[in-house]
Amino acid sequence: MRRFPILVILLVAIAFLAVNAFFVVDERQKAMVLQFGQVKAVKEDPGLAAKVPFIQNVVFYDSRIQGLETSALEVTPLDDRRLIVDAFARWRIADVEQFRRAVGVGGMAAAEQRLEAILTANVREALGSVRSEAVLSADRVGLMNRIRDASIIEARDLGVDIIDVRLKRADLPEQNLTATFERMKAEREREAADERARGNEAAQRLRAQADRTAIEIVSEAERDANIIRGEADAERNRILAEAYTGDEEFFAFLRSMEAYKSSLKGENTTLMAEPDSTFFDYLSSPSGRPTAAAGAAEGGADAND
Repeated sequence: MRRFPILVILLVAIAFLAVNAFFVVDERQKAMVLQFGQVKAVKEDPGLAAKVPFIQNVVFYDSRIQGLETSALEVTPLDDRRLIVDAFARWRIADVEQFRRAVGVGGMAAAEQRLEAILTANVREALGSVRSEAVLSADRVGLMNRIRDASIIEARDLGVDIIDVRLKRADLPEQNLTATFERMKAEREREAADERARGNEAAQRLRAQADRTAIEIVSEAERDANIIRGEADAERNRILAEAYTGDEEFFAFLRSMEAYKSSLKGENTTLMAEPDSTFFDYLSSPSGRPTAAAGAAEGGADAND
């Protein structure tokens, strides 16, 4: 019976030693064995591992990818338009020993402070070397890659790998929004005025060309019409000449009828002439034929016409 308490004490002591001599490394962690502050071993593979009890202790670090958001900071690009920017980074521990030497007992919190300072400095440097349009355009991807590459180099001293860096926000300060919008509005109005001026200039050229074409067409039409009228008049004169030479008496009669028609128009026409005037030969002759003297006189009148 006296041996039973001793056995129990012995078993408890062995269990206590076993608990302090062995530890389990999770697949999401990296373990570092320390002895009096000095690194003795690093366990990155998951499973059961051993250490010297009471003398050595184990520190665990998260091996998963971590996220880091920087505080909003104000940057000034080359065009002096201030921007409010905040960044987001993905990182993880690459070298546990280097990480321990860099951050000491501060662990993950100290590492995040150091990384935020690195990101902030690189964001200021990258965005301060370009105009604000580059930050707000497709060139933003190139700027983020530039910030990431510079941060990767500096983070190696911490034993950290930076996987990616992204700019979450790049906005103008509230006090600058109104002035910026007014400037953008003025620029758009100037562009619109330039477009309208170019449109009016093009319209004037088209109208001038159309007017010139219309004048040319009308001139050509009038020229052709005058040519046709001249040819028609010549043809008419030829026909009249043929008709006159073919039957002079009929031609004289026709001319007299046309003269009567032109002179005796309207209901109250008054004609002042001598009764024996050759003008009335066809009206005063009983046979409807002019006398010889009248015919000769009318022939002379036709010649004068």
